[in-house]
Amino acid sequence: MAERIISQSNGYEKLLCYKKARVIYDLTYHFCQRFIDKKDRTFDQMVQAARSGKQNIVEGAVDGASSCEMALKLTNVARGSLRELLEDYRDYLRVRGLNEWASDSKEVDAMRKLGVENQEPEYFLGLAATRSDEVVANMVIVLLCQADTLIKRYLDYIEKRFTQEGGIKERLYMARTKHRGY
Repeated sequence: MAERIISQSNGYEKLLCYKKARVIYDLTYHFCQRFIDKKDRTFDQMVQAARSGKQNIVEGAVDGASSCEMALKLTNVARGSLRELLEDYRDYLRVRGLNEWASDSKEVDAMRKLGVENQEPEYFLGLAATRSDEVVANMVIVLLCQADTLIKRYLDYIEKRFTQEGGIKERLYMARTKHRGY
């Protein structure tokens, strides 16, 4: 079988960074519904940053089938959106005099473990339903930090794939010259 010019994607749904971003979006949507006034501009900003993080991973993975450059750009946009959201959660805690969990706390350790073991939004929504705004914000902060690490790893993978396989222009040229028998 001939080598494909446009890579076949394994599906963005399988990407851990996508799964994490989906959890973050759902938690953020419900966090904002419960704890932020809908008239507050922060409500829309947080929901849109979470959505942008998830959706740009999707678009980057799909566009990455033909362009590593687009995959890198869009995935990095996703990372930027989720970093913006991280700051929103930290601001939420700070301006309300609430505590952010220390990175070496037992709460962060427990949440990191849950974040590794669970990828379904429903699981985290069940936990968040009975927790305070301080706890839910901290839960999402931990998940956002995990998502950032996963996205950085995914960006490294895309770069490595590009150096090994080249871009679409290179693949088009190689296919055409092979077809011509050069």
